[in-house]
Amino acid sequence: MKPLRAASASGPFTCLQCLVHTGRRSLLRASSSHLPLRIPQISRAALHCSSRILQQQQQQQQPSPPAPRPTTAPKPTIDIKHIRQNPELYAQNCLDRNYPAAAAYPARINDLFAQWQTQQREGRSLRERGNLLRRQITNPGVRLDLNGGGSLEIPATAEIERDRVSSLTRPQLVEEARAVKVALSSIEEAEARLAGEMEALALAMPNLTSETTPRGHEPRVLSYINDHPEQAPSPSDRVWRSHVHIGTELGVLDFASAATASGWGWYYLLDEAAEMEQALVSYAMATATRAGWRQVSPPSMVYSHIAAACGFQPRDASGETQIYTVAQSAEDAARGKPELCMAGTAEIPLAGMKANTTLDEDQLPLKRVAVSRCYRAEAGARGVDTKGLYRVHEFTKVEMFAWSEPDADAADDLFNEMVDLQTEMLESLGLHCRVLEMPTGDLGASAIRKCDIEAYFPSRRERNEGWGEVTSASICTDYQTRRLATRAKIGGKLVYPWTVNGTAMAVPRVLAALLENGWNEEEMSVTIPEVLRPWMDGKEKIGSKRRL
Repeated sequence: MKPLRAASASGPFTCLQCLVHTGRRSLLRASSSHLPLRIPQISRAALHCSSRILQQQQQQQQPSPPAPRPTTAPKPTIDIKHIRQNPELYAQNCLDRNYPAAAAYPARINDLFAQWQTQQREGRSLRERGNLLRRQITNPGVRLDLNGGGSLEIPATAEIERDRVSSLTRPQLVEEARAVKVALSSIEEAEARLAGEMEALALAMPNLTSETTPRGHEPRVLSYINDHPEQAPSPSDRVWRSHVHIGTELGVLDFASAATASGWGWYYLLDEAAEMEQALVSYAMATATRAGWRQVSPPSMVYSHIAAACGFQPRDASGETQIYTVAQSAEDAARGKPELCMAGTAEIPLAGMKANTTLDEDQLPLKRVAVSRCYRAEAGARGVDTKGLYRVHEFTKVEMFAWSEPDADAADDLFNEMVDLQTEMLESLGLHCRVLEMPTGDLGASAIRKCDIEAYFPSRRERNEGWGEVTSASICTDYQTRRLATRAKIGGKLVYPWTVNGTAMAVPRVLAALLENGWNEEEMSVTIPEVLRPWMDGKEKIGSKRRL
C-alpha cells in the first residue's frame, strides 16, 4: 500500500500520524509566531485511517466495551466532573468494592479530560481563524473587524493575523479555509472520541459506598429473627435432613426429571410444593399491598442495555455469562435491533418502567411490588450451594422497587420499610434469621448500601454455620436513574431521583428453608406455617404421598 501523503504541492512530506498529532499544534504555533500558514488538504481516507490509529492506541486503557447501545436507548448522564474532582475517593472505592481494574479509571479520566481541553482550545483557535477567512472571502474589499465593532483592545498577534489574511488572494483564502475546515473536523472527531472514552470509563465504575457499610468482606450482624431451633451447641436428638431429601421423600420435588428435560439447575415442584410457591407469592404480595405498594406484573424479557443500566452486566469481571441473552437472527443484528435478555430480577423491568421519564414531585415516593420469574445463568456456580433449590436458573420472586427524592433520609425511610416488611414476613413464617449489614466486597455495582437477611438451613450447618441468604435490600442513589434518564421535577428543578430495591419473597430458598425447619422425622411430614394455610386450602402438613 502506498503511504498516504498530504495533498500539498509545495509542502514537504509529512507522515499521516505526525500530521494528525502535530499538525494542529503547528497551526497554532504558526499563528502565534505571526508566520504565513498553508494548511494541507487531508483526504477522507487519511482522516478515517488516522482515527483508527488513535483508537487502537487507546484500546489497552479502556474497559471492555458494553453491548452496543441503540439510538433509542436512554442516554446516560454521569457526573464525570465529580469523578475528576475526587479521583482518590473513586479509586479507593473501586478497590474496596473489588473492582481493581477500575481503580485506574479516575486517573485515566483526568488524563483524557486534559486531552479534551487541549482539543477544545485548538478548536476555538481554528474556528476564529475560519471566521476570519470567511469574512475576508465574503467582503474582500472591507478591512476586517476583529471584535465585531466592540471596544475591546485587540491583541497585536490578532492584528498581524488580520493583515496576513487580508494579503491573501481569493484562491489562497479558499484553500486555507478548506484546510481549516478539514482540521476542525478532525479535532471534533477527537473531542467526541475522548468524551466517549471518559463516559465508558465512568459507566464501568461502581457506585460510591455509604459510610454505614463495613469495609472489607465481613458483614455486621444487626439483629436476629426468632429463636434458633437448636439452642444448645451439643448435637441434637432431632434428625435434620436437606430439603432435597425431604422433597423427594414426600414426592413434592423432582430434580431427576428436570435434569433430563432441562439440565442442572432446574426443578419441578409438585402438589403441596407448587401450592406453597403460590401461597408464598400471595402472602408476600398481600403484605406489601397492605403497606401501600402498588402491584405490577412486569415482562420477563428486557433490552440488554436496560439491564446494564441497572448494574446487571451480561458478563462478570471474569467474562462468565451471568444473564441469559436472547439469540438474534443475522437480519435483526444487521438492522441494529436491540438485544434482549431474560430479567434476572423484577428490579430491572421495574426500573425500566420510568426510563426516559420525568416524575412529578407529588408522585414521590413511588412504590411498586411485582412478582416475576427470574433467570440467572449462574456460570461457574456449581458446588455445595447449588444442590437443590438454593441456587437455580429459574425461580419465582416478589420484588419491591421504589423511587425517592434525591435525599438520604427519604431513601433511608424506604429502605427501612423494606427491611421491616422482610422481617415481618420471615418472622411470621417461623424461620430463624439474622439481619446483616453487608460489606463493600459484597455490594453490587449499583448499591451504596445493602442489608441481607439470612435464614438458618439445617443442611448447611457445615457451611457458613447454616446461614443462607433469603432476602436483600439496597439503596442505589442515582446510579440507575442517571443511566436510564429518569428525572424528577422538584421545586421547579430537574433532578435524578434515587432508587431503592428489596426482595419481598425469594420463593425457592424460603420454600427450602420451610421444608428443612418444618420437618418431623417421626411423622415423615412438614408443618405448613399458619400464615400460608389460607392459600393452601387450610392444610396444616405435607405428608408422604405413599402414606396418603
